[in-house]
Amino acid sequence: MEKFTQLLQPVADNIYISALVALIPIVFYLVVLAGFKVKGWLTGLLTLIVAIVMACVFFKMPFKFAAMSSLHGMVYGILPIGWIILTSVFLYKMTVKSGHFDIIRDSITSLTDDRRIQALIIAFSFGAFLEGAAGFGAPVAITAALLVGLGFKPLYAAGICMVANTAPVAFGAVGAPVTAMDGLATYANGSPIPATEIAAMIGRQLPLVSVFIPFYLVLIMAGFKKALEIWPALLVSGGSFAIAQFISSNFMGEQLPDILSSLISLVSIVILLQFWKPKTTWKFPGEEENNGAKEQVAPQHSLKEILVAWSPFVVLTLIIFLWTMKPVKKFFATLALNPSVPFIDKNIISSISGKEIAAVFKLDLIGSIGTGILVAAIISKFIIKLSWKDTFKTFIETFSEVKMALLTICFVVGFAYIMNASGMSNTLGYALAATGAAFKFVSPALGWIGVFITGSDTSANLLFAKLQQVTASQVGMDPLLAVAANASGGVVGKMISPQSIAVAAAAVGLVGKESDLLKFTVKHSFILLIIVCAIVALQATGILSWMIPAHP
Repeated sequence: MEKFTQLLQPVADNIYISALVALIPIVFYLVVLAGFKVKGWLTGLLTLIVAIVMACVFFKMPFKFAAMSSLHGMVYGILPIGWIILTSVFLYKMTVKSGHFDIIRDSITSLTDDRRIQALIIAFSFGAFLEGAAGFGAPVAITAALLVGLGFKPLYAAGICMVANTAPVAFGAVGAPVTAMDGLATYANGSPIPATEIAAMIGRQLPLVSVFIPFYLVLIMAGFKKALEIWPALLVSGGSFAIAQFISSNFMGEQLPDILSSLISLVSIVILLQFWKPKTTWKFPGEEENNGAKEQVAPQHSLKEILVAWSPFVVLTLIIFLWTMKPVKKFFATLALNPSVPFIDKNIISSISGKEIAAVFKLDLIGSIGTGILVAAIISKFIIKLSWKDTFKTFIETFSEVKMALLTICFVVGFAYIMNASGMSNTLGYALAATGAAFKFVSPALGWIGVFITGSDTSANLLFAKLQQVTASQVGMDPLLAVAANASGGVVGKMISPQSIAVAAAAVGLVGKESDLLKFTVKHSFILLIIVCAIVALQATGILSWMIPAHP
């Protein structure tokens, strides 16, 4: 059977020139989508074609390998990613169809009519909870749809939720990004770096970002002056989250930081609102701004009505917890189909490890989080009393709305798989690693690139964690710090990942306008990346080295 060995520096035998070639598909995607405002699905298709050409012509990948790698990614784009998006939006649409979303909206506005605080509650706290419980696109899809239902403009709803999703990504999906690195890298003495110690190190980086995110969200929405007006809410929301994130990641492992931090943040801000209200109620330009002492009074609903209205999301939470329990996941794994991908399974040799790379279709329909969300939707149908006819009709309508977004996701995940299978991602990583002493500052950018390409902090950690450790040992950087920096840098790449853009656009009805969303998020991604790089550099150069936990 023909084999393909990835080439690390195939162009002029130079790592930097090779990296520039590997960058071409990424630059092409950004320019075509943001610059020329081509629709997302077409941009994804064209980028996939460009990536295949680069892989075959410059990285010497046989065409059949490139074609099968693309198919491998496109299938993953459908299951689980596309399936999660479809079911998430479907669950939200059911609450709208039944009229219960009006009660959800009223229950939130009874706390506050202020758009700034609504964003903190839904985008930051509730979004972080969903990220910790599910991940894989569901948090942004659900929270963005909720904000649109509350009256947020679609672009702001999606953009704010994507920026808010920065804080919890490293510990998303019950700690999966950190668990994936367990033992993957080693200390100087050769002992493996455990996930618990990586979690502790991340927990000494991201809280510095998490405490800032609520302020940054409101700054984006309303400006500096309006942000200062609600400083108590910002302090309570971000501060409680950051403290809980630090404590849980350092003393409880990698599974619980998001879930505990988000719940504490959510409860803290709700308690605050019982004793404090902003002097003015801020809304977006074009909405009525209330500068009086009183807010508009939301319609009153009974406790039972409110509980029934929120029940789909309560059921969703319980089902996701059930779906992600280890015994349940183990059982689902026995039902999954994992056929080998023709031609490429164990026939691609990694340019980093020199080992054969397995390639299988993970057709885990029952174990997919998307199926869990669908089960939650079916259970909720009985609670909110939606007829089977309306339920089925809502599902068809939802599919019709997101079908082009699903196509976009297929293309961009296919592009990500080509980047990885051809070795282009490794080349980009090694080019950054070859920066010498500057690596102490740019190491988080490796994770940022990894998440941009793959759409997943878990995948980016699997891709670059070992490279981070090897490079760190060469430049005198603590390997634990470098591995954690990969995860921390990756979280700020999520908001500009093609997959994330497609997911958010689908959730708020911006399919075909993905370019607007990318232009909204890209500058914030760079700003937050620089902040993370600065934190890591200070920890690496001695000024904040005391923050690194003791280890072998």
